[in-house]
Amino acid sequence: MKGKEETMLIFLKLGGSLITDKALPYTPRLERLDDLAAQIANALKEDPELRLILGHGSGSFGHQAASQFGTREGVQGAVAWRGFAEVWYQASRLNRLVVEALRRASLPAITLSPAASVTAHNGKVFIWDLYPLQSTINQGLLPVIHGDVSFDDVRNGTILSTEDLFVHLAHELHPGRILLAGLEEGVWEDFPTRTKLFPEITPQSIQGQFPALGLVDGLDVTGGMQTKVAGMLELVDQLPGLEVLIFSGAEPGNIQRAMLGAAPGTRLHR
Repeated sequence: MKGKEETMLIFLKLGGSLITDKALPYTPRLERLDDLAAQIANALKEDPELRLILGHGSGSFGHQAASQFGTREGVQGAVAWRGFAEVWYQASRLNRLVVEALRRASLPAITLSPAASVTAHNGKVFIWDLYPLQSTINQGLLPVIHGDVSFDDVRNGTILSTEDLFVHLAHELHPGRILLAGLEEGVWEDFPTRTKLFPEITPQSIQGQFPALGLVDGLDVTGGMQTKVAGMLELVDQLPGLEVLIFSGAEPGNIQRAMLGAAPGTRLHR
């Protein structure tokens, strides 16, 4: 567990598989959303000094449309642009459900839509005015971001995952911890058998292990577990002191415990 000065700012992602049923198009897990929102509210009450940026995946909403139109790879032509708009709409539908759950938990959530504020360059965050996001945090509100479409100066349009957004924000805002909550208990050494977890992973320890990591279950146009682990390991290597946690948000109380410093699942660090 890190000291309070290092955990003052945390990023928390609620994975798409956690808040939707990825096997069923456009199917949210509403009761779970309410439980997760309550855990977030309880953690913030228990530690009022915590600052949080909340992100969430698109699950069976955005990924369904994105797969149909191939939006992440780029946008060309009228049909593809209609698909771009459809992905935005579906991601926004789910975001509305997330924010409604947060409001029911008395959290002052405000969505800062990446589609309206982030410009990408060949699939990566390029320009992002962070003044609104920083102001949201400074005024005691809860900023919410999510996987979303983005205009791209190479691909015309693309999709940026929550992890893509977190990577950019980590370099700018230097959180102490990034918490990635999904359905999996952590990173499995033997996926899909799922009998042994990696308790921790460093850039040095994981070499040669990627074929064993496997992919997440369900449709995911922004990459599976290999992509997630590789991106986060690169980030912890670049930002000394950063800790990333990959864990199950479906386990009762795990979100609250992780926000308050516990380390269920797999810990990634330098």
